[in-house]
Amino acid sequence: MKIARMKLHIKNGRVIDPANGIDATQDLFIADGVIAALGTAPDGFSADQTIDASGLVVAPGLVDLSARLREPGYEYKATLESEMKAAMQGGVTTLVCPPDTDPVLDEPGLVEMLKHRARILDQANVHPLGALTMGLKGQALTEMAELTEAGCIGFSQAEEPVLDTTVLLRAMQYAKTFGYTVWLRPQDAHIGRGGVAHSGPLASRLGLSGVPVMSETIALHTIFELMRATGARVHLCRMSSAAGLALVAAAKKEGLAVSCDVGVHHLHMTDADIGFFDPNARFNPPLRSQRDRDAIRNALLDGTVDAVCSDHTPVDDDEKLLPFAEATPGSTGLELLLALSLKWAEEQKSSEALSQALAKVTVEAARIAGLPAGTLSVGAAADVVLFDPDARWKVERKALASQGKHTPFLGYELAGQVRATVVRGRVAFQR
Repeated sequence: MKIARMKLHIKNGRVIDPANGIDATQDLFIADGVIAALGTAPDGFSADQTIDASGLVVAPGLVDLSARLREPGYEYKATLESEMKAAMQGGVTTLVCPPDTDPVLDEPGLVEMLKHRARILDQANVHPLGALTMGLKGQALTEMAELTEAGCIGFSQAEEPVLDTTVLLRAMQYAKTFGYTVWLRPQDAHIGRGGVAHSGPLASRLGLSGVPVMSETIALHTIFELMRATGARVHLCRMSSAAGLALVAAAKKEGLAVSCDVGVHHLHMTDADIGFFDPNARFNPPLRSQRDRDAIRNALLDGTVDAVCSDHTPVDDDEKLLPFAEATPGSTGLELLLALSLKWAEEQKSSEALSQALAKVTVEAARIAGLPAGTLSVGAAADVVLFDPDARWKVERKALASQGKHTPFLGYELAGQVRATVVRGRVAFQR
């Protein structure tokens, strides 16, 4: 059933569109699901709905490069409905989904089913990553061409390593031939296996098994050698260390086709935030040292880090309310991505910081995913977020629409509250 898209006039807002270098108070006009004009209304434009955005920032809808929606297979942790609602509440209009569902997204039919379910809900735009290998087992390559036709925008192993480097070489050769992007999280398959916290004094004091930084850097060396041999384009997911980012910066300088993102929690937290074994602070990769955290923040400024993602991973109480080492890693993040990005911007104390922060969760993220999103250009899909940068809200379980209620930011008061989310010209959420 086709839903009619109304003509929408968003007036008096501070329009920030990093893709076009815009930061000015002006009106935005939407018609037929696309951006019709900025500033002056098109000829004959008559709005069906007008939103007064005085005091609000009007920006492109957020693009999240890692959001687990838990369907198919893990509906007890979250459903497409609950997580779409969370996305709308967080101003996230485009979602990239890892393939580690159950069953794994290694067959075109599964991808088509997920896309179909998302279309019916008519909220965020959902773009799955296909599995790089069948069942994510690291042995047989998937039919990447068929998965691309079904709607996959890249190929990933999620959290599963490829033990056989020859398989990864073949995958990257194939991806290069057809212009696909390989999405990899750099973690050695053996060093740090079974570790639950950053290897360092804190993990030693707490008696927790560690994941050393060299688990990330060894994997990076391997990936970069394979990139040199194949010419493949690789996106590195959720970098976590200063040493790893130094290698990425060198690879970029060398001219390798590499990009990377970080989880928004790594912008603010360190291993010290584990406190007294708080399972909400258990992540893959783990929260690292303050030096690593500071390096991530600096790498955002200098362009080494291309994008920030929520790493949204809803986990139910039965898997989270356990001793730290036994708890399932991950936290809810869709509703925190904007506010935590704004928190980073505020701490930079720079006039450009807000636009820089928004770029990392809009146009830069869209560029990595190869999607025509994250912009308010005339003719672009009308995916827009309106938020009050000064409104403060408390992160509480009851404030989160996601079925996953676990985050180490529970109890924090954050600035930046979404007032409305527009998807393809339709007001999908309004507070």
